[in-house]
Amino acid sequence: MSVAVVLVEPAGPLNVGSVARLCANFNIHDLRLVAPRCDHRGEEARLMAVHAEALLERARLFPDLASAVADCTRVVATSGRMEPEGLPLSGPAEALGWLQAALPEQGCRGALVFGREDRGLTNQELLQAGRVLRLSTDGAYASLNLSHAVAICLHALQQPPAASVPPASTAPPQAAEELCRRGDLEAALADAEELLLEVGFLYPHTAEARMGKLRALLQRTQVRASEVALLRGMVRQLRWATQRQSP
Repeated sequence: MSVAVVLVEPAGPLNVGSVARLCANFNIHDLRLVAPRCDHRGEEARLMAVHAEALLERARLFPDLASAVADCTRVVATSGRMEPEGLPLSGPAEALGWLQAALPEQGCRGALVFGREDRGLTNQELLQAGRVLRLSTDGAYASLNLSHAVAICLHALQQPPAASVPPASTAPPQAAEELCRRGDLEAALADAEELLLEVGFLYPHTAEARMGKLRALLQRTQVRASEVALLRGMVRQLRWATQRQSP
């Protein structure tokens, strides 16, 4: 299955080993670790991985979430909470159904992102996802063990999408090759932010919050590669125009 399981700053080697075993259980071959805070190849991790040690050996390391999902066209992040300005929360059926929809198509890769054991994902990290998944747990004790959350999500990911689940968008379906990669979208947003700071639309102390709103908007619409290219072309032309010497 063309899905990467991404763990952001995992601190427990037992959890990492358990997740590697779960990946093997559910035919996931791509385990990515963002700035791990433990030895993912140590004895404790290997003990829990059992026969999935090979997954630990080839797990890819990244300095941040943006680089870990840069080649992915659809990203689902998991969270136990969300700020009002962020992406709307989805249940497993809707979020994972949306992720599954693109996977059979050539060139598409999805990512399922899990946060830190102690504090989950930041709002800025959540805004890098097209869907934010929350598992239904009791409000008195909502936090799940990392490996348990992974187990629930990977099991649900194997199930065929429910016929009763409404489509994620009413827009016409997009061809898989047209979906933009996360890295391309982030590069376009970086270009736009630089220009908007130059012309005074953004101010340094508010830029992060306002760009977060724009990022959430673009994530909800699932922009295509050609649309990202158009956006970057517009930004570059506007920058040239603002820097040109007046006659």
